[in-house]
Amino acid sequence: YFRVMVKDYRLASGPVVGCWLVPFQAVAQRELKQNVDIYSFYINSTVTSRYATTVITSRVANTLNESQEIQFEVKIPKNAFISKFRMTIEGKTYDGDVKEKEAAQQQYNQAVSRGQSAGLVRSVGRTLEDFKTSVTVAAFSKVTFELTYEELLKRRLGKYELLINAQPMQPVADFKMDLHIQEKPGISFLEVKGDLSTGDLANAIKTTRADKDAWVTFYPTRDQQTKCKSCGENGLNGDLLVTYDVERRNPKGEVMVSNGYFVHYFAPSDVPRIPKNVVFIIDRSGSMHGRKIDQTRLALLRILSDLDEHDHFGLITFDSEVSLWKRELLKATETNLENAKSFVKEIRDRGATDINAAVLAGVDMISRHPREGTASILILLTDGDPTTGETNIEKIIANVKEAIGTKFPLYCLGFGYDVNFDFLTKMSLENGGVARRIYEDSDADLQLQGFYDEVAVPLLTDIQLKYPGGTNLTKTSFSLYFNGSEIVVSGQITDNSVESFTTEVIAVSDTIMTKDPSDVPPENEDFMQRLWAYLTVKQLLERQVLLKGQEKEDEKEEALQLSLKYQFVTPLTSMVVTKPQEGEVEVADKPKEGEAPPRPPGGFIPFLFYIYQPDSVMNKHNCHVHIMHVLSNYFMLNYYLLLLIITYVQLLKQHYVTFGALAVNKQNCTHPAEEHSNWSYFSKFVSMS
Repeated sequence: YFRVMVKDYRLASGPVVGCWLVPFQAVAQRELKQNVDIYSFYINSTVTSRYATTVITSRVANTLNESQEIQFEVKIPKNAFISKFRMTIEGKTYDGDVKEKEAAQQQYNQAVSRGQSAGLVRSVGRTLEDFKTSVTVAAFSKVTFELTYEELLKRRLGKYELLINAQPMQPVADFKMDLHIQEKPGISFLEVKGDLSTGDLANAIKTTRADKDAWVTFYPTRDQQTKCKSCGENGLNGDLLVTYDVERRNPKGEVMVSNGYFVHYFAPSDVPRIPKNVVFIIDRSGSMHGRKIDQTRLALLRILSDLDEHDHFGLITFDSEVSLWKRELLKATETNLENAKSFVKEIRDRGATDINAAVLAGVDMISRHPREGTASILILLTDGDPTTGETNIEKIIANVKEAIGTKFPLYCLGFGYDVNFDFLTKMSLENGGVARRIYEDSDADLQLQGFYDEVAVPLLTDIQLKYPGGTNLTKTSFSLYFNGSEIVVSGQITDNSVESFTTEVIAVSDTIMTKDPSDVPPENEDFMQRLWAYLTVKQLLERQVLLKGQEKEDEKEEALQLSLKYQFVTPLTSMVVTKPQEGEVEVADKPKEGEAPPRPPGGFIPFLFYIYQPDSVMNKHNCHVHIMHVLSNYFMLNYYLLLLIITYVQLLKQHYVTFGALAVNKQNCTHPAEEHSNWSYFSKFVSMS
């Protein structure tokens, strides 16, 4: 995406590095269109009992009379694991090899040292990751790329979602997308949505349904690929989203067995709802200024309108101080809700961030007003780190865990990319909840409301699932079950003895037992074992933030061995791709949740100027002198150049592009509160200019 120019300047006080990033993406795309022919692009996805395996196959021809580099780039869902990648050139196949991350480290370092891209997979937003590689292809020769990924579809708000992205970068003569969904209980409804189902492209979609199967085909013509809403001269660019649900005739859930493995899907819908006690803990610190606080207010107003009359609720706002709307939980009567909405409309941003005191206040509010036969929930929304009060993250986590004591779950919503998402994740998991990122975008209020909708209707509490005759089980204890969701447990059957295998579900006021597991059709037997491995690895990785010492190492090793056995690209493994001609190595890693996606090149040239000076050569209390020296004396930035930089900074701010402009290695400068602190000095310089 960028041509990188780096220069290492030397000052008497130490090294200074200047780096300019110049995009050439547009040029590369034009050349790709003229010299490369993607003559076939197939996407084939098979869903068996919620477990989806998707294969993307791209066949490309080099139309030049000389060799050239051909690129393969696709987007896959974040929850998926890549399990296979191969390239076929002139009849010879080259497979990517999944290895332990540390075993691939040497190849990774070699790739970096040669200036190659060492990360083939990267996060590109809320739901997708980007896989990209390239290979040199001889004149008038062809290459076939094939990528396979797997995922367990999760039920939210009463439906499963199968998301397929298509962006081949040019119109393709032979474009086919085939989706097959097979669900043994039967398919209750199915809908096709997304960018690729609008306009003329809707005519390219065909849906066929039987009792237990559904087929969706998408065969757009070359002409249709250029005329849809999200298309253009570069062809298709968008998602196809298939949403569906299954019949639920059996309140005991659906248990399936195959070849020594089982999976239990439990999603009762005929259970009466439980009244809930919910406390919203809202960050109003200065960093929530602007659109964040506006969207939070809007979401809260909608959520309050959706509370059931039998629910009780509380509102807490915090910055460096904690403010309670009322000191106790109030019933969601019309009068109380109207008063609460008036309070929400007056929430304003200010001050620092005391997360510890705010969450403990929420715990205290619920604990002081227990109600039998109800479900209690804490929901924290914050966009930053704790900056006042107790700021030690480990201490905060310990305080909250001790206060809650497994009595109810804590859900943490992290607003934006600046938030410490690892901290929120650990605090949630320690207390039976989950963390969810709220993306700073125009629909953030809908994201907030969407999360609340998922936990709005609790049906069961303290759920324990037991499987006599089963072993190597995935998670079997759940604090709450919400309407529209689903509990999935998988494991192995001891000695493959189906006769002795039973299931038992124990929850508050409800006990369900079943002994009639159904068999999987023979042609799909393999999926069950892979589903178990996928779910086991996901849960082992999730638990890593909670464990310490030998137990942590043991579970990490177990997740690693399963990842290697089933060739999953996970945070513990890397896929090593060796290019056939030069023997060059690229490495595909699983991105970590929370990494900000790279900003796409805009209509103007991104410019980055980065100043670095090590502690050993910089006087911390006078680093502003060095900064000014670099900016004014050494580079002789005259009036016109300085004006150009300042103008560009303003452009960046206007276009909401955070990548670029001026950055200083802040860790090398102290920033006390006095008038001439180092960091404020530099900030003041930019603002004044």
